[in-house]
Amino acid sequence: MRVAPVLVVVYSILAVQSCSGQPSTREYIPALVGFYNVENLFDTLDSPDVNDAEYVPNSTKQWGTERYQRKLDRLARVIGDMGKQLHPQGLALLGLAEVENASVVRDLVATQPLKERNYQVIHEDGPDLRGIDCALVYNPDMFKVLSHKSYRLYMKDKPDLLTRDQLLVSGVLEGDTTHVIVAHWPSRRGGQKRSAPNRKAAAELGRHIVDSLLAANPNARILYMGDLNDDPVDPSVQRFMRSTGDKEKVVNGTLYNPMYVPYQKGIGTLAWRDAWNLFDQILLSPALVNGTGGNYAYYGVRIFNESYLTQKEGNFSGYPFRTFVGDTYQDGFSDHFPVFVILVRDPGK
Repeated sequence: MRVAPVLVVVYSILAVQSCSGQPSTREYIPALVGFYNVENLFDTLDSPDVNDAEYVPNSTKQWGTERYQRKLDRLARVIGDMGKQLHPQGLALLGLAEVENASVVRDLVATQPLKERNYQVIHEDGPDLRGIDCALVYNPDMFKVLSHKSYRLYMKDKPDLLTRDQLLVSGVLEGDTTHVIVAHWPSRRGGQKRSAPNRKAAAELGRHIVDSLLAANPNARILYMGDLNDDPVDPSVQRFMRSTGDKEKVVNGTLYNPMYVPYQKGIGTLAWRDAWNLFDQILLSPALVNGTGGNYAYYGVRIFNESYLTQKEGNFSGYPFRTFVGDTYQDGFSDHFPVFVILVRDPGK
C-alpha cells in the first residue's frame, strides 16, 4: 500500500492578476505552522512517576543512548525538511505529540539540522500514565510568546481517565496576535465506538478554549492542531469541534478543516490494517481563512509524506516508517506523517 502524492506545491512567489487584468508577479511571504506526532520520544532514564519502563537501556527495546540519539537525528531531518523550499527557516511553529518531557524536545531542537534555527520549547507536564505530553516548538525570530496555559480533561463519569493536557500558547506571529492549541485526544483503545465519549469530551474542551478566545476577540487568529485519534468526518471533529471542510461555511466561529479534502481522497497520516486514517489535523478560525484582523491568511496544506518516511518492504510496506514494530527495532521515524499549513501575507499590507 502506498500513500498518494502530497497535495499542495506552493512557492514564495505566486502569480496573480494585476488590476488591468494582465499577468503580474507579486511576492507573498509565507509562514509555516506544523504538527508532528513523533511516536514515543522518551529519554533513557527510568522516571519513577510514569510508566516508561520499556524505554530504558535494559528493557526489551534496549532503549539506550545510541538509539535515543538516532531517533532525535531522524526526527530532526524530517522537521528540517518540512517547508524548506517555501521558507529559508522552515517552520515558524511546530506542535508535537508523544514527548516525555521538555528535555527531550530541547535535545531534539539542538540537533545539527535544527540548531541554527534557535528553536525554543514550551512544555508542561500532564497526567498521562505513560508520561507523554504535547509541546510547542517555535522560532523566536518569527514568533514572540505572550503567554501559555495547559488545560486538563476531566470527565465526571470517568474520574480515573488520565490523558494529555491541551496546551494553549498565545503570541505574535510577525505582527499578528496568534493562538496555537496543541492536543492529543484519547486513543481508540477498547474500540472506536466504546472510546468515542472520551474524544467527544476532548473536543468539547478544545471547543471551550476556542470559544473563550473568540469571546474575547471575534477575529482571534487560532490554530487548533493535534493527533485527534478521529478523522475529519467523525462527530468529535465535525460536530463537537464545529469544523467544516467548506470555506463558505466558516462563519460564526465555525472552524475550517483543510484536512477534509485529502481525507475524502483517501490520503492519510497513519495506516492501520491496510486502511488510512487522517488523525493529524490543523483547524483554523474564520479570521485566518478570510484574512480579517491581521496580515496572514490561509493558503494551503501539506501532508509531509516524502518517500523516505515510508516503509519500503515487508508486511507494512507503504506505511509510515516507524522506530519499532512491537519490540523489533526498525530505525524509522514515527508511525505518523507530519502535516503543516501555509499562511501567506502580502508585504504591501
